Amino acid sequence: IEELLEGEEATLMFFLDGETAHPMVPSQDHKRALDGDAGPNTGGMGCYAPVPKVSDSLVEAVRTGTVEPILEAFDLRGIHYSGVLYVGIMLTAAGYRVLEFNVRFGDPEAQTVLPLLETDLVDIMTATIDKGLYRVKPQWRPEKSMTVVLASGGYPGSYETGKVIEGLEDAAKVPGVVVFHAGTALRDGKIVTAGGRVLNVSATGATYDEAIQRAYEAAGKIHFEGMHYRRDIGKRVAG
Repeated sequence: IEELLEGEEATLMFFLDGETAHPMVPSQDHKRALDGDAGPNTGGMGCYAPVPKVSDSLVEAVRTGTVEPILEAFDLRGIHYSGVLYVGIMLTAAGYRVLEFNVRFGDPEAQTVLPLLETDLVDIMTATIDKGLYRVKPQWRPEKSMTVVLASGGYPGSYETGKVIEGLEDAAKVPGVVVFHAGTALRDGKIVTAGGRVLNVSATGATYDEAIQRAYEAAGKIHFEGMHYRRDIGKRVAG
């Protein structure tokens, strides 16, 4: 029997070098396949950052109350881990509860959070190798970020691949937009679908509404047979 947890989920990712832990901007994934959080679970259909309900004090509580004890436990066991630690939490009335850990970036959280990073990512990752994070503190742009996942028809169930993708160049022209490839392949000079989650359309903006508008404008310029995506990503923070 497990404790019933009620609340919203959020993701906190940290850069680690074995001694120091620097938090990234909090994000919130949308795991259900359909609008209104309906349908089956997926690997993630969209994301936004930052998360208004995750305060700076909560981030610090997770860092000192969860991440630092993990580093101490690693040290006691002679384990040196450097890189990224993903902490999935539930925001409950009784405080945060940890749902999962991953020793990697989240997907689509990374595509949402990293566009807000001002500090060179290479400098940060290099510092994780030689316990140098104490001298490299990541700086973040005070903007909002949003990602919409474009999926193959049928995902997360069975789906067909090899569908020609059109409109990528037009989508990339929308201000603040980056289109990240996931399940794609190059065949006969054309980009085609090659997975369930095909593309991540990420956008930044001065406000949540601007980031949302840009992401969906860009998503609307992309086409492939059977393409589907949620149209309510970021609704919780829209103006």
